[in-house]
Amino acid sequence: MRRRFPRTAIGALLVVPLLIVLTFGPPAATPPAPRRDVVVHLFGWPWAAIGRECTEQLGPAGYGAVQVVPPQEHAVLPGDPWWQRYQPVSYRIDDRTGFAAMVAACHAAGVRVYADAVLNHMTAQPAGVGSAGTAFRRDEYPGVYAPADFHHCDAVRAGGPAGNDGILDWTSRFEVQNCALLGLSDLATETAPVRDRLAGYLNDLISLGVDGFRIDAAKHIPADDLAAILGRLDRPAYVYQEVLYAPGQPVRPAEYRATGTLVEARYGPELSRIMRSGSLQLLADLGRPLGIEGVDLEPPATAMTYVDSHDSQRDGSTLSYRDGATYLLAVAFLLAHPYGTPMVLSGYAFDTFDDGPPAEVRCAPDAFGCEHRVVAGLVGLHNAVAGTPVVRWWATDDQVGFGRGTLGYVVLNRAAQPFTRTVATGLPAGTYCDVVHGGPRGGRCTGATVRVDGAGWATVTVPAQDALAIDHLARA
Repeated sequence: MRRRFPRTAIGALLVVPLLIVLTFGPPAATPPAPRRDVVVHLFGWPWAAIGRECTEQLGPAGYGAVQVVPPQEHAVLPGDPWWQRYQPVSYRIDDRTGFAAMVAACHAAGVRVYADAVLNHMTAQPAGVGSAGTAFRRDEYPGVYAPADFHHCDAVRAGGPAGNDGILDWTSRFEVQNCALLGLSDLATETAPVRDRLAGYLNDLISLGVDGFRIDAAKHIPADDLAAILGRLDRPAYVYQEVLYAPGQPVRPAEYRATGTLVEARYGPELSRIMRSGSLQLLADLGRPLGIEGVDLEPPATAMTYVDSHDSQRDGSTLSYRDGATYLLAVAFLLAHPYGTPMVLSGYAFDTFDDGPPAEVRCAPDAFGCEHRVVAGLVGLHNAVAGTPVVRWWATDDQVGFGRGTLGYVVLNRAAQPFTRTVATGLPAGTYCDVVHGGPRGGRCTGATVRVDGAGWATVTVPAQDALAIDHLARA
């Protein structure tokens, strides 16, 4: 019996064993994405649990990499909000032994490790004690930074002091890249001592086996400064940067293409808007230059895409686990469509914006969502059709179907009723596993099957708010 996408983001793992191919590129230019390029962000997961997940789930499913939270010593705040990890106190690694063991376990499973790296700032706190016991005061971090290592906007800002060195004018490039974002002490990244310290931290992570970095708040670091820091790395690393686009603001994502991939933060909101209430025919333009309503997204080769991030699921700008089947349909499109390098967020249930992760890793509606397990079969499809174009596209307001060369075919049904259609898949004749609902095992499919005739046609029925996908590697 066909199993639908669950209404909550919990489900059985759909495993498609595949070889992981790892490639590296130079840090000073955009390196090619690895063949197994799907990244999963295990947001809030502890190191030991990530290592086990790499071994038991991510490697066998074909995930290429896992993104982990910033691993450095951080501020400790009342209630342990998730964002305290984004306020560095020193560059000591949180549980260094456990972190190294996690990296080794992931590598053994063929999964790369990308660390979220906070290079723009330290804390926004007047004083405190960090997670590793380091006492600090604002702009004074013993053995790390002194006041001369920070920008002090209030001292140079036209019009005189405003307090806390914060950004007041978002149309000013100087303020965006030199003043304190949300009150966070802004590092003078144009100076050699700061560049050396930051590169030293990244190289420490590289020595522990880290393969790449997400550069947090990269928009607030001048592109030349970031290039100078990354130019000090001991070996190549995959780099993707958070450079949020905003109309009327002077800092643009394209400025950072020379230093790595760009996190394309416009893709998720556009995809979410279409999936929530727009005609699915609009998906044909998503990712094209000046596509959806003039939104000019990054070129595919320099874009990292997602449905939701740990930020967007809290501000409501995208779909999230709370949207059930609609969210999972959006993730299915993300993985089946070839635009950009896809990232799947796998986080946890929360009631308020600040809520930190549960203490125990448990896949349940009130704990960790484990969304990456639900869509694992589509990760296999993404890998199986890599490098092939979108062909045989058709769409209605509530359904869309397309092939990937002659290697795969996908149908999404957003309607509240089942949908049946005869489609030209382009695949050779045979019986294929619907990888949305179960992959091959022991020569048989663990879920529904699709029969393709000698001319490449198949009649498919897709349940309400569900999807179907087949690929050349998943056959009965």
